[in-house]
Amino acid sequence: MADIKKNSGKNILFVCTGNTCRSPMAEGLFRKALGTRLGWTVRSAGVAASVGSKESRDTATVLEKRGVSLTSFRSQQVSRALIEQSDAIFAMTCSHLAVLEDEFPEFVHKFYLAGDFAEDGGDVPDPIGMGAKAYEEVALVLEDAFPGIIRFLEAGE
Repeated sequence: MADIKKNSGKNILFVCTGNTCRSPMAEGLFRKALGTRLGWTVRSAGVAASVGSKESRDTATVLEKRGVSLTSFRSQQVSRALIEQSDAIFAMTCSHLAVLEDEFPEFVHKFYLAGDFAEDGGDVPDPIGMGAKAYEEVALVLEDAFPGIIRFLEAGE
Protein backbone atom coordinates (compact mmCIF):
# COMPACT_ATOMS: atom_id res chain seq x y z
CA MET A 1 0.00 0.00 0.00
CA ALA A 2 1.30 3.48 -0.86
CA ASP A 3 2.69 5.64 1.89
CA ILE A 4 0.26 8.56 1.89
CA LYS A 5 1.08 11.57 4.03
CA LYS A 6 -2.07 13.07 5.50
CA ASN A 7 -2.25 16.68 6.58
CA SER A 8 -4.60 19.61 6.46
CA GLY A 9 -3.01 20.82 3.24
CA LYS A 10 -2.36 24.34 2.11
CA ASN A 11 -3.72 26.68 -0.52
CA ILE A 12 -0.78 27.85 -2.62
CA LEU A 13 -0.73 30.52 -5.34
CA PHE A 14 2.09 31.17 -7.81
CA VAL A 15 2.17 34.59 -9.49
CA CYS A 16 3.93 35.89 -12.60
CA THR A 17 3.05 38.53 -15.22
CA GLY A 18 0.67 36.98 -17.75
CA ASN A 19 -0.05 33.59 -16.15
CA THR A 20 0.92 31.69 -19.30
CA CYS A 21 4.57 30.73 -18.70
CA ARG A 22 6.24 30.76 -15.29
CA SER A 23 3.34 30.57 -12.86
CA PRO A 24 1.42 27.81 -14.70
CA MET A 25 4.69 25.90 -14.99
CA ALA A 26 5.14 26.33 -11.23
CA GLU A 27 1.53 25.23 -10.64
CA GLY A 28 1.98 22.00 -12.59
CA LEU A 29 5.45 21.15 -11.35
CA PHE A 30 4.57 21.94 -7.72
CA ARG A 31 1.59 19.58 -7.84
CA LYS A 32 3.98 16.89 -9.04
CA ALA A 33 6.53 17.77 -6.33
CA LEU A 34 3.85 17.38 -3.65
CA GLY A 35 3.62 13.70 -4.50
CA THR A 36 1.29 11.85 -2.14
CA ARG A 37 0.47 14.82 0.10
CA LEU A 38 -3.29 15.19 0.35
CA GLY A 39 -5.45 18.26 0.60
CA TRP A 40 -3.16 20.81 -1.08
CA THR A 41 -4.61 23.27 -3.59
CA VAL A 42 -2.18 24.80 -6.08
CA ARG A 43 -3.18 27.62 -8.41
CA SER A 44 -1.54 30.37 -10.40
CA ALA A 45 -2.39 33.87 -11.57
CA GLY A 46 -0.83 36.89 -13.23
CA VAL A 47 -0.49 40.53 -12.23
CA ALA A 48 -1.27 41.51 -15.85
CA ALA A 49 -3.00 38.41 -17.18
CA SER A 50 -5.28 38.16 -20.18
CA VAL A 51 -8.04 36.02 -18.71
CA GLY A 52 -8.78 32.66 -20.31
CA SER A 53 -5.54 31.91 -22.18
CA LYS A 54 -3.91 28.48 -22.20
CA GLU A 55 -0.34 28.01 -21.02
CA SER A 56 2.30 28.81 -23.64
CA ARG A 57 3.34 26.06 -26.04
CA ASP A 58 6.89 26.00 -24.61
CA THR A 59 5.51 25.73 -21.06
CA ALA A 60 3.29 22.81 -22.12
CA THR A 61 6.29 21.11 -23.77
CA VAL A 62 8.45 21.42 -20.64
CA LEU A 63 5.61 20.06 -18.51
CA GLU A 64 4.88 17.18 -20.88
CA LYS A 65 8.55 16.11 -20.73
CA ARG A 66 8.05 15.78 -16.98
CA GLY A 67 4.75 13.93 -17.19
CA VAL A 68 2.65 16.93 -16.17
CA SER A 69 -0.45 18.19 -17.95
CA LEU A 70 -2.54 21.31 -17.36
CA THR A 71 -5.54 20.12 -19.38
CA SER A 72 -8.11 22.48 -17.85
CA PHE A 73 -5.76 25.41 -17.24
CA ARG A 74 -6.85 28.94 -18.19
CA SER A 75 -4.99 32.10 -17.20
CA GLN A 76 -6.45 34.38 -14.58
CA GLN A 77 -5.74 37.77 -13.08
CA VAL A 78 -4.60 37.86 -9.47
CA SER A 79 -7.52 38.99 -7.32
CA ARG A 80 -8.39 39.78 -3.74
CA ALA A 81 -10.40 36.54 -3.57
CA LEU A 82 -7.41 34.44 -4.68
CA ILE A 83 -5.15 36.22 -2.18
CA GLU A 84 -7.65 35.74 0.65
CA GLN A 85 -8.06 32.02 -0.14
CA SER A 86 -4.30 31.38 -0.27
CA ASP A 87 -2.11 30.45 2.68
CA ALA A 88 1.05 31.45 0.81
CA ILE A 89 1.69 33.32 -2.44
CA PHE A 90 4.96 32.83 -4.31
CA ALA A 91 5.93 35.55 -6.80
CA MET A 92 8.32 34.84 -9.65
CA THR A 93 10.16 38.20 -9.42
CA CYS A 94 10.75 41.09 -7.07
CA SER A 95 8.60 43.26 -9.35
CA HIS A 96 5.67 40.83 -9.03
CA LEU A 97 6.20 40.86 -5.28
CA ALA A 98 6.14 44.68 -5.29
CA VAL A 99 2.85 44.72 -7.23
CA LEU A 100 1.29 42.30 -4.74
CA GLU A 101 2.55 44.30 -1.76
CA ASP A 102 1.27 47.54 -3.30
CA GLU A 103 -2.17 46.20 -4.26
CA PHE A 104 -2.76 43.99 -1.22
CA PRO A 105 -0.68 45.42 1.67
CA GLU A 106 -2.83 43.75 4.31
CA PHE A 107 -1.66 40.34 3.04
CA VAL A 108 2.09 41.06 2.93
CA HIS A 109 2.64 38.26 5.48
CA LYS A 110 1.59 35.74 2.78
CA PHE A 111 3.97 36.94 0.04
CA TYR A 112 7.29 35.28 -0.81
CA LEU A 113 9.76 35.27 -3.68
CA ALA A 114 9.79 31.73 -5.11
CA GLY A 115 13.42 31.98 -6.19
CA ASP A 116 14.55 32.69 -2.63
CA PHE A 117 13.98 28.99 -1.94
CA ALA A 118 16.36 27.94 -4.76
CA GLU A 119 20.10 27.56 -4.30
CA ASP A 120 20.94 30.68 -6.34
CA GLY A 121 18.02 32.75 -5.02
CA GLY A 122 16.49 35.79 -6.69
CA ASP A 123 14.07 36.14 -9.56
CA VAL A 124 12.81 33.25 -11.66
CA PRO A 125 13.91 34.36 -15.17
CA ASP A 126 11.35 35.38 -17.79
CA PRO A 127 11.56 32.93 -20.72
CA ILE A 128 9.32 34.82 -23.17
CA GLY A 129 10.94 35.09 -26.57
CA MET A 130 14.06 33.24 -25.43
CA GLY A 131 13.32 29.79 -26.86
CA ALA A 132 12.87 26.31 -25.44
CA LYS A 133 16.15 26.32 -23.50
CA ALA A 134 14.98 29.31 -21.43
CA TYR A 135 11.78 27.48 -20.47
CA GLU A 136 13.82 24.47 -19.43
CA GLU A 137 15.95 26.77 -17.24
CA VAL A 138 12.80 28.11 -15.56
CA ALA A 139 11.73 24.54 -14.79
CA LEU A 140 15.13 23.78 -13.26
CA VAL A 141 15.01 26.89 -11.04
CA LEU A 142 11.49 26.01 -9.88
CA GLU A 143 12.37 22.36 -9.24
CA ASP A 144 15.36 23.54 -7.20
CA ALA A 145 13.11 25.82 -5.12
CA PHE A 146 10.28 23.37 -4.44
CA PRO A 147 11.87 21.20 -1.72
CA GLY A 148 12.60 24.35 0.30
CA ILE A 149 9.11 25.72 -0.29
CA ILE A 150 7.54 22.44 0.83
CA ARG A 151 9.72 22.29 3.97
CA PHE A 152 8.83 25.91 4.73
CA LEU A 153 5.10 25.30 4.32
CA GLU A 154 5.09 22.06 6.30
CA ALA A 155 7.07 23.68 9.13
CA GLY A 156 4.31 26.27 9.45
CA GLU A 157 1.57 23.70 10.08
